[in-house]
Amino acid sequence: MAEVVWEGKYDKDGNKVAPLRVKLPFQTVETVNEAAQQRQRTLDLFSSGRPAEWRNRLIWGDKKYVLPSLMDEFAGQVNLIYIDPPFNTGDNFSFPVQIDGEGFTKEPSIIEQKAYRDTWGRGGDSYLQWFYETAVLLRELLSKSGSIYVHSDWHIGHYMKVVLDEVFGADNFKNQIVWQRFNFHADAKRYGIVSDEILFYSASDDMTWNPQLIPIKDSYVESHFRQQDSDGRPYKMADILAKGQGPTRRFGDRILEPPPGTHWRFSQEKIDALLASDRIVFTKQGRPAVKMYLDEKEGSTVHNIWTDIYPVNPMAVERVGFPTQKPEALLERIMLTSSNEGDLVLDCFAGSGTTTVAAEKLGRRWIACDLGRFAIHTTRKRLLSITGVKPFIVQNLGKYERQLWQAAEFGERAEERVLAYRHFILDLYHAHPITGYTWLHGIKAGRMVHVGAVDSPVSPGDVTQIAAEFKRAVGTGKEAPATNGVDVLGWDFAFELNEVAKQQAAQANINIRFLRIPREVLEKKAVEQGDIRFFELAALSVDLNQEGRTITLKLTDFVIPPDDVPEDVRQTITNWEQWIDYWAVDWNNRDDTFHNEWQDYRTRKKRELQKAISHTYEEPGTYIVMVKVIDILGNDTTKTLKVEVR
Repeated sequence: MAEVVWEGKYDKDGNKVAPLRVKLPFQTVETVNEAAQQRQRTLDLFSSGRPAEWRNRLIWGDKKYVLPSLMDEFAGQVNLIYIDPPFNTGDNFSFPVQIDGEGFTKEPSIIEQKAYRDTWGRGGDSYLQWFYETAVLLRELLSKSGSIYVHSDWHIGHYMKVVLDEVFGADNFKNQIVWQRFNFHADAKRYGIVSDEILFYSASDDMTWNPQLIPIKDSYVESHFRQQDSDGRPYKMADILAKGQGPTRRFGDRILEPPPGTHWRFSQEKIDALLASDRIVFTKQGRPAVKMYLDEKEGSTVHNIWTDIYPVNPMAVERVGFPTQKPEALLERIMLTSSNEGDLVLDCFAGSGTTTVAAEKLGRRWIACDLGRFAIHTTRKRLLSITGVKPFIVQNLGKYERQLWQAAEFGERAEERVLAYRHFILDLYHAHPITGYTWLHGIKAGRMVHVGAVDSPVSPGDVTQIAAEFKRAVGTGKEAPATNGVDVLGWDFAFELNEVAKQQAAQANINIRFLRIPREVLEKKAVEQGDIRFFELAALSVDLNQEGRTITLKLTDFVIPPDDVPEDVRQTITNWEQWIDYWAVDWNNRDDTFHNEWQDYRTRKKRELQKAISHTYEEPGTYIVMVKVIDILGNDTTKTLKVEVR
């Protein structure tokens, strides 16, 4: 078979360039919709060393890290894969944001722009390498009875097929499905493009296959079921010839020889039985045919041209405003055909979450990942809108991905690596590095700067040490603090840090700011582009009122850095609550992960957000309540409160 070769497919020694295979442990950052009893059972199973119950998984991260990290547990275990990768369009990571009727398009983050440049930076060559590496990993995850559906369009679909032929084998190519997305689309000087393509491959001939039926069209009934029996039953006459020469057969008192190159598809015994039940009739030309009754036909078998599934239009109930959203009916057909209840479905380009929604409703297990934070948030909201949705977890690769980056970027020797890392972050923050301190690492515009560690969150204990060293440093030399300000840069922050630590620092007369180190700094091209921005953490205020064993939480204020919001849109904000898209509560956090036990969020039909919620504890004790808010851009902020119940 001919091979397509692109720049980057082979290294200088003539070997194929293999995908990155770094396996990193996942971190669960949230458990959604798990009841208290289920939560306790999970803890009991974990403490006893037994495997926990299955939880569907929503993963925020780059598939180049996520897919290899799934291998140990899921190689050869995935029953169905559906992916809808980008098609050479720069808006794959953009999304519309609505604020009380005013809208704007949120442009891709630096890391999302970098992902796009990596995919298309060298045109077709880089895209083919990117897609080839993805296909290789997906092939290893697919079970022997599994299938993969790759959504494509006219831009790149023909190249995708060549790559998939190489990875999965041309013999395992089953269909090119044509999905008619529009009835009408005008294009200048060419035929209107109204369809997408879906390439369908199996891992082997032993694939799961459940043929689907669709209702018979009225026009087909009118044109084909034109005969009627004496009792009024409509039927059509079906040919009983097949290719390949065969013997004569007796049809009552007639002995008929099939035309050259054909044979009668039924045995003599079958023909006799059909004659006895009055199921054989003769055409005007004297050729036998079988009666096919309309009332016995459950439907038409689905073929490879799909014209009966409509795109998500602006008025559709399922519409979430995601630019590449696909209709649930499309995924439902694929899942019903190529998987069974309880099977595992994977989508590594989750987008708006249609795959997860269809899998959830059809009783399939699922794993989905996406690089976009907003895609993860959109998917979570859609899942929560499903009545009786099973508990699922939200994961990322967190500090492990950062540790890998730190070692690769700054070397293996620990002390030198940490120093080089700090200088790198300070340079991106436009701060000057200083020496002679343990907790203070730089200075910028008179404010001292602390750089948080790669593999642990900034904690209140860290802030205490920073404040103590700051006091000792005042007036001690040329690199001493020139103001009472400290900027703390961190990848992650302890949940209660923003409010509690700021209060402690204020009491010590220190003006402290917490700024998140953006994940974009992990990407060389993003750094080279020079557009790294550090955003201050959002501030959340929550009132807690208690009457006996019942507490009531009320959101009272929320402030976010508005840097990502256009000035004209900012001016439309008249109330802090307009920034909030979603909030959730963990009534009894046990320092394991955030458990979403209650939530409220905006939808297209429900624009008002509930700002207060009550909860009654059954037993006395000390409880840690954690509140999570997700803003309109998909960023999350948490606050922790302590409750004493008597």
